[in-house]
Amino acid sequence: MKTDAQIKADVTAELAWDPSIDAAAIGVMVKDGLVTVAGHLDSFAQKHAVERAVRRVSGVGGIAVEPDVKLSADHKRGDSEIAEAILGALRWHSWVPEERVKVEVENGWVTLSGEVDWRYQSTSAEQCMRPLMGVRGLTNNISVKQCVSEKDISAEIGAALTRQARMEAEQIKIEVDGGVVTLRGNVHSLPEHDAAVGAAWATRGVSRVVDGLVVKT
Repeated sequence: MKTDAQIKADVTAELAWDPSIDAAAIGVMVKDGLVTVAGHLDSFAQKHAVERAVRRVSGVGGIAVEPDVKLSADHKRGDSEIAEAILGALRWHSWVPEERVKVEVENGWVTLSGEVDWRYQSTSAEQCMRPLMGVRGLTNNISVKQCVSEKDISAEIGAALTRQARMEAEQIKIEVDGGVVTLRGNVHSLPEHDAAVGAAWATRGVSRVVDGLVVKT
């Protein structure tokens, strides 16, 4: 098991290694395996890149990404320009039913709403926004239509967990209430945690996942 000092050193090195991240603008703190990242970044895309980088480091039990996004002068755009760029990105993404997604932009903050059939469609719409200039943050309020029974949802998630991580599946309890899935239990690493949550999100009929998993490294 890594110490907090070792985790901090590895996270710091990973941030410095990633060319999409300005590591000099970021501070890292670690306590009991929980990594807190703070600082000032010049784009929303870079903030997402920071979170991905921290997740790649072994021994990390949890992440709190707190950097402020302060757009550089060449990244600033008006809300109407941002909205136009978003609508274009949605229109060209083959996985997104763009006619069912509504977009609002206020001071660079994007809010998505609407209803889709699958979670991956909501996630794909969100991914369209991250690299766009002028975006300071994102709220995804897109809902997923409930079209499958609770029993079927639970069975499909259980089968997916068994296929992807047999040992961890035995320690994970699945609760389904409508389209809301709650996962409880212990996993051995953050990647295993993400795989379990991802399996739940990828299941037909799931509208929300409540993450009650504990990472025990």
